[in-house]
Amino acid sequence: MRVHHLNCGCMCPVGGKLFDGFSSGLTASLVCHCLLIETDGHGLVLVDTGFGSCDVLEPRKRLSSFFIAFNNIKFERRFTALEQVRQLGFSADDVQHIVLTHLDFDHAGGLADFPNAQVHVLQREMDAARSTHSFLGHRRYRHQQWDEVRHWQFYEPGGDTWFGFQAVRELRGLPPEILLIPLTGHTHGHAGVALDTGHGWLLHAGDAYFYRDEVGQIKRHCTPGLRFYQRMMETDRTARLANQHRLWTLSLEHKDEVTLFCSHDAKELERMRARSV
Repeated sequence: MRVHHLNCGCMCPVGGKLFDGFSSGLTASLVCHCLLIETDGHGLVLVDTGFGSCDVLEPRKRLSSFFIAFNNIKFERRFTALEQVRQLGFSADDVQHIVLTHLDFDHAGGLADFPNAQVHVLQREMDAARSTHSFLGHRRYRHQQWDEVRHWQFYEPGGDTWFGFQAVRELRGLPPEILLIPLTGHTHGHAGVALDTGHGWLLHAGDAYFYRDEVGQIKRHCTPGLRFYQRMMETDRTARLANQHRLWTLSLEHKDEVTLFCSHDAKELERMRARSV
């Protein structure tokens, strides 16, 4: 099993280091950290898809003007998962499974680029995406990105325990080394994706946290910009904060067994790419 760490989107909100903690200019540098997993006998597996080819071609038909402006999204084909899959010598048909942390516009945009893939997500997330009518809900969930998906795999609560996390699910058609872990709060059906590499666990925590120092440090810290964004986007504050605390505890108590990373921290992506070389 081989894991590639991809950046499938570039967002540059105004605020610089008040968002990302390091940029010296006016704008920040946020990524869309996705995984491409080469499995033995199960094809390629994507964890999240970032922005897709259709988003690049027609962003204002696919995404809300509010988030295009607020996140200052840079639409470039080279960032799409499809382009990076091809650069690695594979084709779209080689991607047999996509596991989603959630259905937000910056995670589900590339689904249409892989029409034959089985798409795995918590049932509660799809229910929330289909039923939302709030200002943010209508703008974060873009049915244009996933209306044409033909092969859904939905999961109800229940399952095993993983490092104290409950209701953990194995995924249909995938090896037991890949697990879906409910981490609600950012959305009602948000999940993390855990991967047993044989040399330890990776946990893609999606948007359960946003900044590298929210985990792995005795004293947690988040930049003001990302702290604001998390509060703006949360659907259940109590659940979000509880799960962040659990992830923080996991990162300290099992740091030699589990490596955590989130979706949008550029420094985490750099670190994970360096580890995988």
